[in-house]
Parts: sequence; structure tokens; C-alpha cells
Amino acid sequence: MRLRTVHRNAVSRFFRPMGRALMSVALVAALIAALLAPAAQAGVSQKSLSKKQSPSATGSKGNRGSATATRKAAAHAGAVRASAKTARMPARPAFVPARPSFGQIAGLHGVNDPLALRSSVALVVDQDTHEVLLSKNDHAVLPIASLTKLMTGLLISQAQLPMDELLTITQDDVDMEKGSRSRLTVGTTLTRGAMLHLALMASENRAAHALGRTYPGGLAAFVAQMNAQARWLGMTDTHYAEPTGLSSRNQSSARDLATLVNVAHADPLLRELSTSPGYEVAVGRKTLQYNNTNRLVKNPTWDIGLQKTGYISEAGRCLVMQAQVAGRKLIMVFLDSAGKFSRLADAERVRHWIESMPSLTAPARSSSG
Repeated sequence: MRLRTVHRNAVSRFFRPMGRALMSVALVAALIAALLAPAAQAGVSQKSLSKKQSPSATGSKGNRGSATATRKAAAHAGAVRASAKTARMPARPAFVPARPSFGQIAGLHGVNDPLALRSSVALVVDQDTHEVLLSKNDHAVLPIASLTKLMTGLLISQAQLPMDELLTITQDDVDMEKGSRSRLTVGTTLTRGAMLHLALMASENRAAHALGRTYPGGLAAFVAQMNAQARWLGMTDTHYAEPTGLSSRNQSSARDLATLVNVAHADPLLRELSTSPGYEVAVGRKTLQYNNTNRLVKNPTWDIGLQKTGYISEAGRCLVMQAQVAGRKLIMVFLDSAGKFSRLADAERVRHWIESMPSLTAPARSSSG
């Protein structure tokens, strides 16, 4: 009994320090666990939340299919929104290369001349002596664009129709050939004189068409008369299809056009209207300001008696003029010029050339002569 008690006391003394050590370790572990519990709970919550939000975390094939469908729907919705946005945006016009002119197709620009003109066709003639000072492809027959309006004006003037008679723009006068624009809207009413002024000075297509449409006998009779007048003047290379020049079927040669300029220059009304720098017309409550399509008429270094410009892609830039240069009355014809201002530059080249050549200037006349 005494031995058993001694043994228990020995064991107790042996394990008592170990118990206290284990208790201390347990307390420390509990304290650390208490400190780390909130962070661990937050991490678990975040992980759980991520699993809930992630379709792949569920491990369910159905949920994965649903997520894929959702993504496809979102992509489709984005594509629809992009398409709607694109539809609202203004469409960008596709680049359309410029159509070559008839002269370019025929290779007329490959013909050289001493002045390096940009026009493939040119003719300069002394109006009094008929001497040809410069010619380049002058027999080529090409579209003449709004140079057509010179014949239109000549016929209207010769017909001696009342210039104060009111004419109204109709749908028939709207350009269906080239789709060109006009400030003379359908229903606009102007006098015949105002229509003729705009046609010759500002190359107004609807005005020119209205002049032909209201001619005695109608448009067909007017076009027939244009061609009859051309034949009577000996313009054998010339054909007219309508009174504006928008059709490429209106064609002529530089030789024929020089003849037309000479005849038209004899008409005081055509001289006045074609060289007018500007013109105002009252349309309803608005006043429209028109300017001459040939800026040389405002140039004080030029003395221009008659002029007309023209342009369609098939004809290139065209210009005819009667002008006094170095004491000579000259008729100038430029067809199929390449470049917006090149026809005017060609006219300047010719003028400087004549002024710089003593043999081309008119001889001084005595008072008795």
C-alpha cells in the first residue's frame, strides 16, 4: 500500500510539469485560432462567393451549358448594338474613280503642242482675217457639255420671243441624265430673260431646259431647230440631242465651235449676258446670287466679248471665248481640258504667247488708215 502510494506520487510529480506545458500550448493555440478566425471566415466566404459566381465552380453540366448560352446571348446582343450603331452612322461613299473623257480614251492628250496646253483640243483664230494662230486636234469631234447653251441662247434670241414672259420650272426640267443639282426648284417662276441670263452666265441647266421646252412647238421642235441651225452655219461635225449639254450626245469640233462663237458674238444680247460678272434673282422670299462660271470676265487684264464654259466627265473642262489680245480679235476654243482651272490657264498661256510674239500682234494703224 505504501509502495503503491509512493509510485502514484512519483508519477504525479513526473506528469505535472508536462500537463502544465500542454495546457500552455493549448492556450496559445486557442489564442492564435481566435485571432485567425475572422480572416479565415472572410477567405472562405469570398471563395464561396466566387464559386457561386463562377459557372464552372458548380461542377454541374447543366449550369455550364446555361453559362455558355448566357455568353452567346451577350455576344449576340453586343453584335446587335454594334449593327444598330453602324446603321445610325452616315454611310461613307465608296471611292469612284473619275470616268475618262472621250478625248482621253481617244489618246488626244498624247498630242504635243508648243505651249504644253492641258486641253487635248485647242483652236485660236483671228476673227477678222480667219488666220489660224494655233490648232491642236481641231477636227476631233467630242462632247461639248454646256457649250451647247450657246446655240440654245442663239435660237432664243433669234426667235424674238418676249423676254418678260414668265416661265415656270417643272419636273420635266429636272436633270435625269446626270442628277445635277439646281437652286431653281420645281415651281420657280422667272422671266424668259432671267432664264436666258442664268443659262449663259451661270450655266443653269434647268433654266436652259425650260427655254427649250417653252419654245414654239415644244422641246422636240427646239432640238430640231438647233440641228437645222448648225447645218445652215456649215457646222458639219455638230449634233445636238438636248438644250443643256448634260448629254454626251451633244458633240462638235473646235472648227465648228469657232464658227458658232463668231455668229453668237454678233448678237448684242448674247455678248451682254454671257459676260455678266454676276446676277441676282428673286425667288419667293429669297434672293439668289449667281456668279459667272468664267472668272476671267472679272480679270481687268482680259477684254472678253463673249464666253461660255462647260463640263461633264465625258467632255472634260471646256471653254470658248471671243477676246481682244494684243490688238487682235481672237476666237479661242479649248476642249477636254484636264483639271478644274486648266482651261483658264490654257487661255492665259495663249494670251501671254501672243503678247510676247511681235509677229502675232496686230500692226499699228495710222490715223488715215
